[in-house]
Amino acid sequence: MDALPEELHLLPATRRALLHRIAAAQSAGRAPSLAAAVARGGAVVWEGARTSVDGHGPDGNVQYRIGSITKTFTAVLVMRLRDEGLLSLAEPVDKHLPGTGAGEVTVAQLLSHTGGLAAETPGEWWERSSSALRPELADVLGEEPFRFAPGRRHHYSNPGYTLLGSLVEALRGKPWEEVLRAEVLEPLGLDRTTVQPQAPHAGGWAVHPWADVMLPEPAEDLGLMAPAGQLWSTTRDLARFGQFLIHGDDRVLGAATVAEMAVAASPPEPGLADHGYGLGLQLVQSGDRRIAGHSGSLPGFVAGLWVSAADDVSAVVLANCTSGLPAATVAAELLHLVAEAEPPIPAPWKPFAEADPVALEVCGPWYWGTAAHAVRLRSDGHLELGPVAAQGRAARFRPQPDGSWLGLSGYYAGETLRAVRRADGTVSHLDLGSFVFTRQPYDPEAPVPGGVDPQGWRGIG
Repeated sequence: MDALPEELHLLPATRRALLHRIAAAQSAGRAPSLAAAVARGGAVVWEGARTSVDGHGPDGNVQYRIGSITKTFTAVLVMRLRDEGLLSLAEPVDKHLPGTGAGEVTVAQLLSHTGGLAAETPGEWWERSSSALRPELADVLGEEPFRFAPGRRHHYSNPGYTLLGSLVEALRGKPWEEVLRAEVLEPLGLDRTTVQPQAPHAGGWAVHPWADVMLPEPAEDLGLMAPAGQLWSTTRDLARFGQFLIHGDDRVLGAATVAEMAVAASPPEPGLADHGYGLGLQLVQSGDRRIAGHSGSLPGFVAGLWVSAADDVSAVVLANCTSGLPAATVAAELLHLVAEAEPPIPAPWKPFAEADPVALEVCGPWYWGTAAHAVRLRSDGHLELGPVAAQGRAARFRPQPDGSWLGLSGYYAGETLRAVRRADGTVSHLDLGSFVFTRQPYDPEAPVPGGVDPQGWRGIG
C-alpha cells in the first residue's frame, strides 16, 4: 500500500478507528480470527486482522470460506450470458434446463430470489452433509420445490442459485468452476479465490455459546450447491472484487451492467434485504447511505462484503466462527467509517474536447408546466436534467445513436428524451416519456397537451 497515490492514503485517525472496530468485533464475537480490508480508487487502502493465536495472525492473503458471497459471482456469470445475448432474464429457466420441475421460474426471479423456491434442499442439512446425497438437480429441488407462486414475494433460495449454476454449465458446456475461473477470476486477477481451499487458509470453528472452548467444523464439498456458497477467498481479493462491483470491467461486465445488478429487483424482506434484493446483490441502508453487497456463512465461517458506489468504497470482513460475530454488520461499519471520515476527493473538472452542438441546443432552462428545470451537458456526453427548485425529479441521460437520450437514473430511468424540432430545424420542445418541456412556461407555440389558453397569463380582475 506504500505505492498508493497520496489521495488514497487513509489518515492515522481513520486507520485506528478501523482497527478498533475489528478488535472490538473479534473480542465480543469470540472469533478465533478475523481479517478485514477496505478498498477505494481500485486499490486496497487498509488491511487489518485480529487473532486468538499468538504469532499467527492472518493477512490479506489467507483464505476463508465466503458462503453466499459466492452467489454474487454466479450472478456475474449469468449477466455475462445475458449481455452476450445467450439468454434473456425474462425467459423461463426451462428453456435451457428442461425437466427440472421449476421451469416456469424466470432467470431474473432466480437471481432476485423471487422464484418462490424453497430456501433449502430436502433431506439433511446440506451445508454439513455429503454432496453425494444430492447428485442430481431433482435431489436439490425435491418433489415439492415451491413455497410460493413465482414472482409474488422475495424468499431467499439456495436451490435457486444451484439452478443458475447449472444454467451456466448448460450454456457454456463447461463446469461452473471452470467458467468462473476463466471468465471472472483470471481477468480480475483474483488468484486467491478458489473452489477448494489453498494454503494458507483458516480452519472453520464452532465456538461454544456458554464457554470459551471450540469445536472444529467439517468442510464439505457442496457439489451441485457450489454456485450458492462454495468459494474460498481472501480479504484482498474480495475488496478488489468490490471495486469491480462499483466500476465494472469490460473484460467481465461493463459499468452499466454492474450498476443494473444493484437495482432492486424484489421487494424488501426484513432481515435479508432491507431495501430489496438486486440481481445477486443484497441492498441495505448503512447510516445515511445505501450500500450493496452480500453476507455469507457456512459452518465455521462468516463473511460480509459491501460497496458504496457513491463513495467509491468497498469493505470486507471474514472470520472463522459459525456464529457470534456479525461480519456483514462490521463490514458495513468499516465502509461507513471511511466514507464519513474521508470522503472521496473529486476528480478535476475537465471541459469537453469538442462539444456536441446538438446537445448544446438543449442546454439551459426548460419548463414542465410551471416547474423550472435545467439541462446541463457534461464532459462525458451525458445530459443532466434537474429541478431549479429544491424538489423535483432529476435524472441523467446517455446519448443514443438516433440523437435521443436514454434515462439512466431516477423516475426517468429507461425513458427516452427527445428534442422535437420545428420545420426550420430549431428545437421546439423536449419530449420526455410524453411530458413536454418548453422554453417558456406553457409556451403557446409548443404542442402542450390540452392546449394553452389563448388569452395568456393574467392577474385577478
